[in-house]
Amino acid sequence: MDVRKKWAVSKVALISLAGALSLAAVPYIAANAQSTADTNKEVALPGWQIQFENINPAIKMATVYGDRGTGAHGTFGTFPPNFITPLHTHSTAYNGVVVKGVMTNPFQGQDAPPTLEPGSFWHVPAGSVHATACVSNVPCEFYFHAKGAFDFKAVEK
Repeated sequence: MDVRKKWAVSKVALISLAGALSLAAVPYIAANAQSTADTNKEVALPGWQIQFENINPAIKMATVYGDRGTGAHGTFGTFPPNFITPLHTHSTAYNGVVVKGVMTNPFQGQDAPPTLEPGSFWHVPAGSVHATACVSNVPCEFYFHAKGAFDFKAVEK
């Protein structure tokens, strides 16, 4: 099945589940977002030492610098295979990089978003309506950073 067909099937099948899971995570995200890294010291953190937390049953995050609940931060995230968030916005712009798997970051009205393989980059301006998806049959890992706190505001269709 090509990626566009897989995207359409995954989008329909998972959007309801993703919406419920993502919305339930918002209070938890803000309450448990601070990293343990001291940004006044040099840091070299091997990947095996990064501690991920369950944001909800589908999404895990690990903040490696800053505090994603209150300000600037750098955070790793994981999505399960063939997973998509509902359309949403964030109060702060952010930049993302795919580490593993294949992702898309469709903006509202975009029917055929580009596939993003490891090493690919995306930028979401504050207030931009979009979804974020893992379109591979393996889990996706990504890194994102922002100058402000992370939030998630679901958008009605």
